[in-house]
Amino acid sequence: MKAVGLFRYLPIEHPESLINVEIEKPVPTGKDLLIKVKAISVNPVDTKVRAPKEKTEDTVRVLGWDVAGIVEQTGPDCTLFEPGDEVYYAGSITRPGGNSEYHLVDERIAGRKPKSLNFADAAALPLTAITAWEGLYERLGVSRNKEENAGKTVLILGAAGGVGSIATQLAKLAGLTVIGTASRPESEQWVKKMGADHIINHYDAFVPQLNTLGLTDVDYIFCLNSTAEHWQNMADAIAPQGKICSIVETSQTLNMNLLKNKSVTFAWEFMFTRAMFQTSDMIEQHNLLNDVAVLVDNGLLSSTVTQRLTPIDAANLRKAHAMLEEGHTIGKIVLEHFE
Repeated sequence: MKAVGLFRYLPIEHPESLINVEIEKPVPTGKDLLIKVKAISVNPVDTKVRAPKEKTEDTVRVLGWDVAGIVEQTGPDCTLFEPGDEVYYAGSITRPGGNSEYHLVDERIAGRKPKSLNFADAAALPLTAITAWEGLYERLGVSRNKEENAGKTVLILGAAGGVGSIATQLAKLAGLTVIGTASRPESEQWVKKMGADHIINHYDAFVPQLNTLGLTDVDYIFCLNSTAEHWQNMADAIAPQGKICSIVETSQTLNMNLLKNKSVTFAWEFMFTRAMFQTSDMIEQHNLLNDVAVLVDNGLLSSTVTQRLTPIDAANLRKAHAMLEEGHTIGKIVLEHFE
């Protein structure tokens, strides 16, 4: 089968940073589904994994953690899906990625594709939807009951990106007042389109900007951009007994003492945790993706595709990685169709 992968970790402008290859079509065992891949999307995790390093691979490494496709075959222990079912999922960081014509995924982390979306629009959703859902509802503990969230506020740092676009929509569905950060006119426009009530600039101090909105602090902060860079501003802006969640790792030491006097909770969100550690609640990602599909089909949640590339090949994936590495991407980039 056709696939796109790498043997060496190189700058994206290098023609061998991502290459077209032919590899053996996998066979599903256990709870695995064999998926015929119809569309994929790219995420910052792809560029982080591919980033230049001395390490080399003896066999091709395939990246890609957003897939929409059709179940071709099921493993002997599968009970959730049958051949012909349309699915979408993010997969596992510890297994080969989905930038290939066929792909294996554990059925417990796959969901039924929204019926109202084509494969490209569906492929944009899984990783960002899982991250936003787990971050808001599980790590921050936001209630899905609107009445319980009356008067509560969330600040989303990096609201124009893939995760921020979904997080903004989910937070509004939960009844929160959403303050998103953006720094350019086009990203401000996108954040407003996603439903944010207010916008502030993440390059300036947060509290004075909140004060101009009539706010002294916020109940929740969802950090999707530069944790260490924004740490002091987050500590200043969070309400007493508030909660902060970040998805962005940092090489710098975070001064947790800044949160102590306010009794602030801090949590990490990493959507691959359940699959990586085969947690007992892995199936929650299956349930979550099914819930997201219902929201999409009911017109309450929209896909966040802003750019489409065809076909799925090394040249287009290098182009998509380059756009992500520029750091100004709004929404999601998807690729569809193998030639």
